[in-house]
Amino acid sequence: MNILSSSIINLSSITHRQAMHLSETVRINTLGELLSYYPYRYEDRRRVYDIRTLEEEMHAVQIRGKITRVESSRKGKKRLTATLKDRTGHLQLVWFHRTEWFQRFLKVNTEYLVFGQPSKHLSSFSITHPDLVEITPKTTLSKGILPLYSTSQKLTKAGVDNQTFTQLQQEALSKAIPYIRETLPPPILEKYDLLPRKEALSYIHFPPDKKHLAKARYRLKFEELLYLQLHLLQRKKLRNTLSEGQKFANTSLLTKYYHDHLPFPLTDDQKKVIKEICRDMRSGHQMNRLLQGDVGSGKTIVAFLCGLLPIADETQTAILAPTEVLANQHYHKLKPAAENLGLTAALLTGSTPTKARKPIIKALADGTLKILIGTHALLEDKVQFKQLGLAVIDEQHRFGVAQRAKIWGKNKNLTPPHILVMTATPIPRTLAMALYGDLDVSIIQEKPKGRKPIITAHYDDKNRLLVFARMRAQIEAGHQVYIVYPRIISSDGEETYKDLMDGYESVCRAFPNIPVSILHGKMQPVDKAYEMKRFVKGETKIMVGTTILEVGINVPNATMIIIENAESFGLAQLHQLRGRVGRDDAQSYCLLLTKEKLSYKAKQRIKTMVKTQDGFQIAQVDLQSRGPGDMLGVQQSGLYKLKLADLTHDHEILQKSHRVAEEILETDPFLQRSVHVQLRKIIQYLSENTHWSVIS
Repeated sequence: MNILSSSIINLSSITHRQAMHLSETVRINTLGELLSYYPYRYEDRRRVYDIRTLEEEMHAVQIRGKITRVESSRKGKKRLTATLKDRTGHLQLVWFHRTEWFQRFLKVNTEYLVFGQPSKHLSSFSITHPDLVEITPKTTLSKGILPLYSTSQKLTKAGVDNQTFTQLQQEALSKAIPYIRETLPPPILEKYDLLPRKEALSYIHFPPDKKHLAKARYRLKFEELLYLQLHLLQRKKLRNTLSEGQKFANTSLLTKYYHDHLPFPLTDDQKKVIKEICRDMRSGHQMNRLLQGDVGSGKTIVAFLCGLLPIADETQTAILAPTEVLANQHYHKLKPAAENLGLTAALLTGSTPTKARKPIIKALADGTLKILIGTHALLEDKVQFKQLGLAVIDEQHRFGVAQRAKIWGKNKNLTPPHILVMTATPIPRTLAMALYGDLDVSIIQEKPKGRKPIITAHYDDKNRLLVFARMRAQIEAGHQVYIVYPRIISSDGEETYKDLMDGYESVCRAFPNIPVSILHGKMQPVDKAYEMKRFVKGETKIMVGTTILEVGINVPNATMIIIENAESFGLAQLHQLRGRVGRDDAQSYCLLLTKEKLSYKAKQRIKTMVKTQDGFQIAQVDLQSRGPGDMLGVQQSGLYKLKLADLTHDHEILQKSHRVAEEILETDPFLQRSVHVQLRKIIQYLSENTHWSVIS
């Protein structure tokens, strides 16, 4: 048996209780899982500082001294202080928690080794909640770089603290190191100056110095990203060479619409993307393509035009949207376009009445219904196509892997449909490589001709009357205005609409003779549709709503959006909301309204929004600020959980691993060569045990 698969209970330094809690809390059951539980931080314990050498900017220091006094204070907040003295001076040690325990533990006139971050008040230093070790003849002092492992209160209570982790890792390494196999071919190790795997695992846990630690981290990050790239690129290569796809070569409908009915000229980017998609659908291989297009770049018309290709060959097209508002908008925009060609289109959402559903489902099954636009209702088992040729998934990151996979089941016993997933959230290249490396990617960056840049400005609360004046100017010019409030989550987890309702009432008071609409997530679908219809028709001039306005709403006459409490939104969401205006040739405006005092991060977000409208530049700043998980809701997109690599910062390693994966698969697509045996086993294991970001 592979020793890395053996149970941690076989280690002499662990108890059954500790093993049980490690399994339940951090899913460590085997030696391999233990060794891949890497330290989250390191403390340099190689130097002992004199107290007089301390400086304010020091992160953490180690001091050896004698405790000369211990005092407990009960005035105000409970506090315990101790005076530590060495040959050069003295400082205060301070505790606010577990004060009674430390008071019993600390011994006056006894020597301790203290570790912590010094802070200066007036002329003296103190360390709050330091690590302490009592120095006795039997004490073994750490003289190297100490690993710190992520733990929890539950684990600590079970006796698994940092010292326990350190002992377990030492024993695990001593048992496993002789049996650890190299996973990377020798030429790659040599070309990229990578440590052997045995050394990397040893140094990641117990580095002799910072240089060895850096090399260990680089090696393990490289292999982690290489596994990911190999899996995704192998899937892509196999799909492009082996997967059978429906072949659509009849361009008659597309050509007819393009020449006779197209309401506006396409941009060069749109034309390029249509060619890429049509080439995929003519190839005979199943298409899996990601279409990235900034807000207002014209993805919907591209999807419709490409959907005409399968329809011309007697199959069907489906467009899946994440919200009823967006599905309704797609339907009302595309239905007239379909009718110009004599095609039938239908809308299916959760609020579609049963009476209306039955003829839709029947027409879909017998093939007379050519285009179905809908929400999650489209994924229901009873919704069956005669033959689905193309599935378009809009705002794809809002759908989980399982939901996207259900699309494949719509063609029972037939070749699966082509898949086009679309997103208006620009994704930085590094994140796209990690999330969608198995997909072909098309990008629309060019905005439709005649669109003017949206003027973005920042106001704080004291300038609210000025904001109202700017709103009035737009309305008097015949335009419409959005006002967006953030969703407010109360302490019990429920959404509240206090700010929205207060804002709605204040807007009604400020504009007593102007009709105002309201839109939020708790309204009934019929009420949402009614309010949207009034605004689209221009019956109301101001739309007050929550972030339900973020996705896809298209009212060209709306030329101003005011985002209340803008500091509480992420960059990507602010950019999405701004995209609700600027959809015509009229000058549009985005006003960011915030409180006066902002945090540093909030200021940076607002500055970025005012400075640029480049969605990809904004996405890069957002990635650096929040990380990939928060940025895209990655928990539902199926991203392989990286242990060490950081997509925010490890661009260079990701690009190198991508190149290496391409080189390996170019000569050995199935990883059959002897030097790739270990890689093949790892990729196979990960494929079977991880939900990757794939459609199928």
